[in-house]
Amino acid sequence: MTTDLATTILSESDLLRLGQLAIDAGAEIMRVYEGEFDVQIKGDQSPLTQADLASHAVIADGLARDFGHIPVVSEEDADSHNAPEGETGPFFLVDPLDGTKEFINRRPDFTVNIALIEQQRPTYGIIYAPVRKALYIGDVVSGKAHVLETEGLSGDISFANFKALTVRKAPDALAAVCSLSHNSPETEAYLDLYGVAERVAIGSSLKFCLVAEGQADLYPRLGPTMEWDTAAGDAILTAAGGKVLSRDGAPLIYAKPRFFNPEFFAQGDVAFKVPN
Repeated sequence: MTTDLATTILSESDLLRLGQLAIDAGAEIMRVYEGEFDVQIKGDQSPLTQADLASHAVIADGLARDFGHIPVVSEEDADSHNAPEGETGPFFLVDPLDGTKEFINRRPDFTVNIALIEQQRPTYGIIYAPVRKALYIGDVVSGKAHVLETEGLSGDISFANFKALTVRKAPDALAAVCSLSHNSPETEAYLDLYGVAERVAIGSSLKFCLVAEGQADLYPRLGPTMEWDTAAGDAILTAAGGKVLSRDGAPLIYAKPRFFNPEFFAQGDVAFKVPN
């Protein structure tokens, strides 16, 4: 699958720089994770730790250095949230620490998310899981998605060490991933109604990655999310052959008012019709 949405084409070396930037941000997160840390509550009642801020600083500096001509919207930079509605881009959309609740509770399912948005769609996505030591890269422009296990790696990362990702054909008994911290009775009822046989609860944007890897078929989200929660995962899943749809069956779009997402359904096998 390729797309004609992008006018900004990132090279393999660009993508590797973004991947390394996510790894570097993950290292800062792990320094906090392995020690003692304070938890603050932001105005929207979401938690904030030193790790969120340290990761944001690494990413903001790296993007300014290597991609300074492209604007950045980050969850942890309130001033960047004034980007105009319907912005066609390009702009980077960043969640420096997705899954802060998992981080606080010492669970391994938190990630660093970096996406490039153009024409209100993600065209490139990077996700790094620091505890799991897995780096995911999705290139929607060329239709390629990859994962790299970073355990034991030294030196520069290379696509020669990545494994290609592709979604699987939906089996008769579907497997779904759902939120570990934000699951709801509505989601459970939805999964029951459509015969989902297996459920995996996991935090952060890793849910998209499990579908992209062919470990699951469906990720329904019937509760609130922000665009920085989903953009990188959307790109990775789309590049792996899946799709992310809003309730009306249209692709999930970005640069919406206040960056709020509607309910959505992420699926692997595009031939499988997700009920709306």
